[in-house]
Amino acid sequence: MRKKATRRRIEVNLEELDRIIDDGTRAPLSESDGQKIKAALHAMADRLTPNRSTEKTNAVLAKPAPKPTVPEGEDSSAAGHGRNGAAAFAGATRVTIPHATLQSGNACPECGEGKVYRQKEAATLIRIVGQAPLKATIFEMERLRCNACGQVFTAAEPTTAGPDKYDATAVAMIALLKYGTGVPFKRLERLEGQLAIPLPTTTQWDLMAAAAKLLRPVLQELIRQAAQGRVLHNDDTSMRILRLTREPGDKRTGIFTSGIVSIVGAWTIALFFTGPKHAGENLAEVLRQRARELPAPIQMSDALSRNTPKLAGIKVLLANCLAHGRRQVVEIAENFPQECRYVLETLGGVYRNDELARERELSPDERLRFHQEHSAPAMKELCEWMKAQLAEHKTEPNSGLGKAISYFLNHWAKLTLFLSQPGAPIDNNIVERALKKAILNRRNALFYKTPNGARTGDLFMSLIHTCELNGANAFDYLTELQRHSAELSAHPSEWMPWNYRETMARLTTSTAA
Repeated sequence: MRKKATRRRIEVNLEELDRIIDDGTRAPLSESDGQKIKAALHAMADRLTPNRSTEKTNAVLAKPAPKPTVPEGEDSSAAGHGRNGAAAFAGATRVTIPHATLQSGNACPECGEGKVYRQKEAATLIRIVGQAPLKATIFEMERLRCNACGQVFTAAEPTTAGPDKYDATAVAMIALLKYGTGVPFKRLERLEGQLAIPLPTTTQWDLMAAAAKLLRPVLQELIRQAAQGRVLHNDDTSMRILRLTREPGDKRTGIFTSGIVSIVGAWTIALFFTGPKHAGENLAEVLRQRARELPAPIQMSDALSRNTPKLAGIKVLLANCLAHGRRQVVEIAENFPQECRYVLETLGGVYRNDELARERELSPDERLRFHQEHSAPAMKELCEWMKAQLAEHKTEPNSGLGKAISYFLNHWAKLTLFLSQPGAPIDNNIVERALKKAILNRRNALFYKTPNGARTGDLFMSLIHTCELNGANAFDYLTELQRHSAELSAHPSEWMPWNYRETMARLTTSTAA
C-alpha cells in the first residue's frame, strides 16, 4: 500500500552543533561533523519551504515520473482515501447521547476504586442520509359537515406550514444549485420529477426573479462597499444573452461577464456584471461610488487595455498579473528549456516568498519589506537578463521566447508593483477563480435568455461567492435575507455575509425585551 510522503524527522542537538561550529573556527571540519551540519541545514530548509499548489518548474520542463504501480488486490486510492472526520461536517446536525448508566463523578464500575469523569472529546458516529433537494409536505386539514344545516368545519392550518407555498429555504436551495453549482433549471426539474415532486422551470425562474427584487438592496450595498476597497481585481469572460437590445450607435458585438473582487479591510467582495460592457467599464461604474478622500486603489488585471477603468477624477495604481507572464513562458518551455527554467525558477522564488509572507500573516508594509529584501534582487537580475537577451541578440525578438520577454519588459513596472506598493498582489488568480462560477453556468445552461435573467444571475452569483470568500454559509444567508427582507431594505449594511448573524441576534434580543 502506498504511503503519503512525509518530511523526514531530524533530531538536532543544539549543543553538539554549537561544538561543531566552534571547532570549525579552529580546524577543518571532520567528515562526520560536516554531514551533521549538512543534514541539519537541509532539514531546516525543507521546513521553511512550503508545499506549493501551483505547477512546478520540473513539471513544465521534464517528463512526469511514472506513477507507482499498485499490487493487485490493493486499494489504489489508499493514499488519498477522501474520508473526513466529524470536525469536517460543520453543517451537520449534532445529537448528544448521554451514557445510559453513568454520570460524571460516579464510581467506576470496572475497578470500583476510582471515579469516572466526562472526557473533553466525545466518541463520534457519522450517519449520512439522502434526500431530495426540495421536499414537499401536504397538510390534510380534517373537514366536518353538519348533516342538518350543511355548515362545514375545517381544522386550522398548522403554524409550521408557513404563509407561502415555497419556503425561503426552497428558494435558497434553487439559487444555490443554479448559480452556485451550475445546475440548470431543466436538469433540476428532471431530478425532482424523478422524485415525484413537480418543479417546472418556469416556476423556478419566477421564484428567482421575485427573490432577486427583495435582495437587490444587499447587492447595491455590496457594490458601494466594494468601491471603497484598497485592492480591486477584475477580468471578464464571454457570455451569451439571446435577447439583448444594444444602445443606439453601439457597434460592438461581444457580450461578457465581468468579475470584480474587492479587498475591503478584512473582507473580500465578489461582484459579477453581464452585458456588452468590458471589465474596465464595469469597474469604472463601481468606482463612481468611491469616497473621494480615499487614496488611489490598486487595480490588478492582465495587460489588456479594456480592463483598465477610464473614469475622470478617479486614478488607480495599475498592477499586472505575474501569472499571465509566467503562462507565456510555460507555453514555450519545450522549445527553450534552459532559458525558461531560469525564468520559471526565479518566478517560483517570488511565489514562495509571497506564500511565506501569507503564512506569517505579515502586514502590507511588512510584506513589502520582505519582498524588497528577498524578491527584488532576483527580479532585478531577471530584468537585466531579459534585456541582455534582446540587446545582445541572444534571442530572436519574433520567436516565442522573444515575445514572452517583450511582454515582461513592456509591462515590468506593473508586473512588479508588489515591490513598491504595500498590499499590491502578484497575480489576478482570485478573480479568475471567481469567474469559474460564470463559466460553469455558461457550460451547463449555455446562455441567458434576457438581460433581466443575466442581472438575476449576477446578483445570486455575487452573494453566493462573497459568502464563500468570507466563510459564510450561503444557503443560510440567502434564507435569512428573504425572511428579513423588510429589515434589510431599511438597513442593508447590517445584512452583509460577515455581520448578518449579529444583526439577527440583536433583533431577537430586542424582540424578547
